[in-house]
Amino acid sequence: MLSKDKIGIITLGCSKNTVDSERIAGQLKLNKLNYTENTEEADTIIINTCGFIDAAKEESVNTILEAVELKKQGKIKKVIVAGCLSERYKVDLIKEIPEVDSFFGTEDYEGIVKEFGGDLKYELLGERELSTPKHFAYLKISEGCDNPCSFCAIPLMRGKHQSKPIEMMLRETKSLAKKGVKEIIIIGQDTTDYGIDIYGKRNAAELFNAISEIEGIEWIRLLYAYPSHFPEDLIDVIANNPKICKYIDIPLQHISDNVLKSMRRGITQRRTKELLYLLKERIPNLTLRTTFITGYPAETEKDFNELCEFVKEFEFDRFGAFTFSVEENTPSYLLGDPVPQEIKEERKAILMEIQREISLKKNESLIGKKLKVIIDNKEGEYFIGRTERDAPEVDGEVLISAKNSDLAIGQFYTVEIFDCNDYDLFAHKI
Repeated sequence: MLSKDKIGIITLGCSKNTVDSERIAGQLKLNKLNYTENTEEADTIIINTCGFIDAAKEESVNTILEAVELKKQGKIKKVIVAGCLSERYKVDLIKEIPEVDSFFGTEDYEGIVKEFGGDLKYELLGERELSTPKHFAYLKISEGCDNPCSFCAIPLMRGKHQSKPIEMMLRETKSLAKKGVKEIIIIGQDTTDYGIDIYGKRNAAELFNAISEIEGIEWIRLLYAYPSHFPEDLIDVIANNPKICKYIDIPLQHISDNVLKSMRRGITQRRTKELLYLLKERIPNLTLRTTFITGYPAETEKDFNELCEFVKEFEFDRFGAFTFSVEENTPSYLLGDPVPQEIKEERKAILMEIQREISLKKNESLIGKKLKVIIDNKEGEYFIGRTERDAPEVDGEVLISAKNSDLAIGQFYTVEIFDCNDYDLFAHKI
């Protein structure tokens, strides 16, 4: 019997979880279950958790405990936990938080739908209830990861790399385009490995070209590209296909050979630099985003200084830094956690200050330039837009005064940049 409860979903963690939650919501609606976007009015809460690093695990556990407290108070009837934390620590969670009604792992759409008396519509897994603004959506082209990075628990939670067939991805993209999506953001644990398991070759280039032919799609953006096996044909496709943003997110994690070897990244400093300069040479006006880890157990002061000099030398357009988190059952767990947290944080702050100066300089160089933006939303006195150089949620924004502009959310406009701060731009509509 189908549940009559109002069902809400709380999504924690990364954009991969966002896609999973949107698929769950889509399946609930396809089964005519009572899904609500407003979790405050829900009778049942599904918490899609993250278990990647300590801070994410803590947030997930706190969110579960808050929901359990609401259940004790009679404000909700059921608490269901899904996602990475549940996949990794299900036995412990059942023992520690028995008030939770059910636990499900990653991508267990069938189990969740059956919990409410429904049936999984396999042929309609691409039908999603978008939680992002309706003009952009994430497209998860693969699940899991085969890379042996010593610090990473993703294979423990998401398993081995599994590509989604091109035909499936095209059906999903066409469905998204019909909903009004104009920007497709390609994600996966390792997007550059796409296709190797089912086609015998890395063929993200073929997928990108096929997606670009779908009517309504105007921007295609690449995130989570792994550096040690970046496909050469993908470089040409990004450079030459006008619908593909000249933007690559390529997490490097470090640059010191000593640290890269201990991290088991499968790439050296020399090869990293060769790839980055090749990308910049072959793709005009390329925006590069990366992330680094500070305080990895093998990182010495010399290694960190080497990283700082590299960041100054290369001048990344977009940048994030994270402190090392000890993850049990990963190879780096055996190394312990010798770098004190205050040193990790200090190194992170130094990196971010270097990047702040670089970002300000790059933003100042854009003053007077005309750029194409898409409008994401309106906040107070400003419309908030993004250029081709900016992924949603993690990069800078373009602020356009709402006083003299009548802009539509989800539409493209040409603007002129007249001012900036460290990370954001200010513009007039032309």
